[in-house]
Amino acid sequence: MDVSRRNFLKGSALAAGSLAVSGRPAQADPDSPELRTKGLETHTTVCPYCAVGCGMIVHTKDGKIVNIEGDVEHPINEGSLCSKGSAMFQVANNDRRLTKVQYRAPNSDQWEEKSWDWAMERIAGLMKETRDRNFVEQEQVNGTTYRVNRNQGMAMLGGAALDNEECYLLSKFARAMGVAYLEHQARI
Repeated sequence: MDVSRRNFLKGSALAAGSLAVSGRPAQADPDSPELRTKGLETHTTVCPYCAVGCGMIVHTKDGKIVNIEGDVEHPINEGSLCSKGSAMFQVANNDRRLTKVQYRAPNSDQWEEKSWDWAMERIAGLMKETRDRNFVEQEQVNGTTYRVNRNQGMAMLGGAALDNEECYLLSKFARAMGVAYLEHQARI
């Protein structure tokens, strides 16, 4: 069969028009027997890697992740995921993933297992010590004294996995600590 350029373009336009009129393909029912995710708990989340905020659906069974896929209902990615987002299942189910706090004391070559309570107390103590050591109440510029109340010894960085409310709380906490270097992953 000999297809001319004109007939090829007509056929292509007809196919494209048919797809445009039909809209999105019908979505499978999550409880249909053909699906491997039937009977699993379903949770929605956001990919933690970049600032785009792609939606993901996580399927769990007995508290263990068994499947992660893009959320077709999410307005940002409409079900597609990049290579890092697609690999989230391997990150979540990895035998080498740390699940307990590991601490190595200064000048030591051994790691110790510590409790989460110990880690939180240690982090809070170090933050307080850093704030007290680096806090500047006033600064003099051209003979005028200004109240600045800033802490130049630490910085805070928000991440793409945080929602608006979490970012708001992080920024309020940073400002209460006097942190001058406050940034978000989306702007870097």
